[in-house]
Amino acid sequence: MTAALTKGERSRGKLVTATAELLRRQGYHATGLSEIVAESGAPRGSLYFYFPGGKDELACAALTVAGEEWRRRIAAAVEDTAELGAAIDAIVTLLADDLEASGYQHGCPAAAVALEATSDPVRQTVAAHYAAWEAAIADRLVAFGISRPIGTQLATVALAAIEGALLLAKVSRNRAPLATVGAALRSMVMMMQPPRRKRRKTAST
Repeated sequence: MTAALTKGERSRGKLVTATAELLRRQGYHATGLSEIVAESGAPRGSLYFYFPGGKDELACAALTVAGEEWRRRIAAAVEDTAELGAAIDAIVTLLADDLEASGYQHGCPAAAVALEATSDPVRQTVAAHYAAWEAAIADRLVAFGISRPIGTQLATVALAAIEGALLLAKVSRNRAPLATVGAALRSMVMMMQPPRRKRRKTAST
């Protein structure tokens, strides 16, 4: 049984959640501390109590939590897929549905921040986010029978393609770029997957 959160933990969680949402929508520099406090509904004094490092520390926490949440959502979406093409379709559909439901305001949790000049801790957090995505994709490809070296290369290509498709879909307010990239990735990886090879069971990504 999970213990109930304390008032302080709830305040901290509200700050992190609000920051993640604002960063995803408008980036780092457009997001101010006053806006974060207003969006979260948390007491102003709790911000520096839980995040004495200020905006950078809060941004790092928010980006980390948002990245972990999305990796869990994607892992859940592909958990029961028995075929690599179906896994790609499930991921693209999840991303397109979320983007469309947000009125084309969302996208990758770290993309808006990645495009800005920020402090080294924030940059490192964004880099860790993308590295984790890349590793998760590579592991999934290997689980479907693709060799590790090729899977690692394909993971970079897939991540770059999906990130670009999210950007195009966002600015065009149309999910079509994601569908197009998903179809292209599906064709590419299916050509490289060994025929009639059963999927190996791996630990959760």
